Amino acid sequence: MTYMMLILEPAGQRAARTDAEGRAAYQRMLEYAADLRRRGALVAADALKTAGVRFTPQAGGPQRLDGPFAESKELIGGFFLIDAPSQEEALVLARACPATEWATVEVREIGTCYE
Repeated sequence: MTYMMLILEPAGQRAARTDAEGRAAYQRMLEYAADLRRRGALVAADALKTAGVRFTPQAGGPQRLDGPFAESKELIGGFFLIDAPSQEEALVLARACPATEWATVEVREIGTCYE
């Protein structure tokens, strides 16, 4: 089964780190991804920039809103797409993610949205 691990970071956290702290955290995440790859569990992974663009439904069509979004209390800092034989194993892999020390790691099974 395929699972998405979302790394939900507190807003402003990246800016509060020193350059050395940020590089050290990123290196730990790269090592974690390499370990998932060695296990054959990694499908894809990447970090995400802090600013994005949102489209929200409006009467005249989607409205574009450029980020960063001041109302956000957290940002999606990155993701891991993993393959695991069960949810329990996906949760074991997620718990071992270094980001659990500074962020929320959310695990969701990939599937249709209407079931």
